[in-house]
Amino acid sequence: MARTREFDTEAAVSRAMELFWTHGYEATSVRDLTQRLGIGQGSLYAAFGDKEGLYRAALEHYRTTLAATALRSLEEGADARSAIRTMLVERVRIAVEDDGRGCLAVNAACERLPKSAAIRRTVRDMQDASRDALAEVLRAAVERGEIAARHDPHALAAFLVVFLNGLLVSSKLTPDVHTLEPLVEVALAALD
Repeated sequence: MARTREFDTEAAVSRAMELFWTHGYEATSVRDLTQRLGIGQGSLYAAFGDKEGLYRAALEHYRTTLAATALRSLEEGADARSAIRTMLVERVRIAVEDDGRGCLAVNAACERLPKSAAIRRTVRDMQDASRDALAEVLRAAVERGEIAARHDPHALAAFLVVFLNGLLVSSKLTPDVHTLEPLVEVALAALD
């Protein structure tokens, strides 16, 4: 008979996410993980398969908690331009806080690709979700006359995701929101 899992998987994934986010995938050992999660190595492997399986679970947790909050703020915004500005600036602010850890998804792409096809799929799914949410906001903005109908919402959304990725990488080099915020205004000019 198989043993029942004796730890809170969601809490373990959340703690692992913080560890990976702070130190990166390569610098986080299985020993670091088992100590931080308070579980044995066998339990880690039984629950997640391997270190990369736990990393993918941590990325999914990041997506459903922190990244999803940014997308929800888009849906709640009064107008598209303000909502997108707030979302971009907030993402940079989060990236530079906590000793400039950046964005876990961007960090994963920079550290794990092209080595891991599974991580590529996970990060691509996250990027696609961001692009699709932005495209929906932009489609609604076109319908309300907030941005010109000549703009393709999908292309604009893809541009904003690429811009945000670059901005998040830049935030690791220049961890100052006030220095990076004017770049957001330049990107928003694409909506004109």
